[in-house]
Amino acid sequence: MLETITSTKNPKVKYALCLRDRRDRDESGEFLIEGYRELYRATHAHVAIDTLFTCEEHFLGTNEPALIAAIQKSGAKIYSCAPQVFDKLSYRDRPDGLLAIAKQMKTALNDLADRLAAKKHPPLLVVAEAIEKPGNLGTILRSSDAVAADGVIVCDRCTDIYNPNVVRASTGTLFTLPVIEADGESTLKWLQERNIAIAAATPHAEAEFTAVDLTGPLAIVVGTEQLGLSDLWMRHATLKMRIPMLGVADSLNVATATTLLLYEALRQRR
Repeated sequence: MLETITSTKNPKVKYALCLRDRRDRDESGEFLIEGYRELYRATHAHVAIDTLFTCEEHFLGTNEPALIAAIQKSGAKIYSCAPQVFDKLSYRDRPDGLLAIAKQMKTALNDLADRLAAKKHPPLLVVAEAIEKPGNLGTILRSSDAVAADGVIVCDRCTDIYNPNVVRASTGTLFTLPVIEADGESTLKWLQERNIAIAAATPHAEAEFTAVDLTGPLAIVVGTEQLGLSDLWMRHATLKMRIPMLGVADSLNVATATTLLLYEALRQRR
């Protein structure tokens, strides 16, 4: 029989709500995962889940009991919540009755190097510099997963990769590929030591992105929504290309641009 939480003032609920704040996530080393699909992918990636809050009234009928049983078997504490309590916990417009507290995954550049060494194909990476909007970062993760990229390196972060909205926008693909946080200088040196080409999109490039060879070891570097890539990356880019802009707008959303470049790399490699 699960313990039922009926008050929004319960200490466990208050702690979970604190994890919406980046400072509390950084201090605790924990974060929130909400949603069946996200938790399913986290479980298959062996993410350490500490606590799971459930609300049967919100279930969508996507085999929740089996997922709950798997999470419980991993050692997590399970609590049933009254609807008003779960509504307080949820950060979604339409909650599906599953929200967990999990341990942050800590992956370093050296861990990524070991993964690349085991691959037989030239690496395909994304470097996301100072992305400001959680939705954009989540979408970049989703697109990277879609083309089976080898990893995403988040440099000089503005948005925490454990922000609940990053987890949501990524649809759980945060857990399906290596995501590393590092500073720009260290990442640049790491890429150069491995002879991984640095590809940057800029409107000042002569070649369109479909005319640039993207089949070798490659890191697609994308920058802030407002200012684009920093001078550090533009100076060291070994491949510069432009995405045609034929209308009034002079640039694309960073997640859209990243998706275009990733799928062009995939097209060439296939």
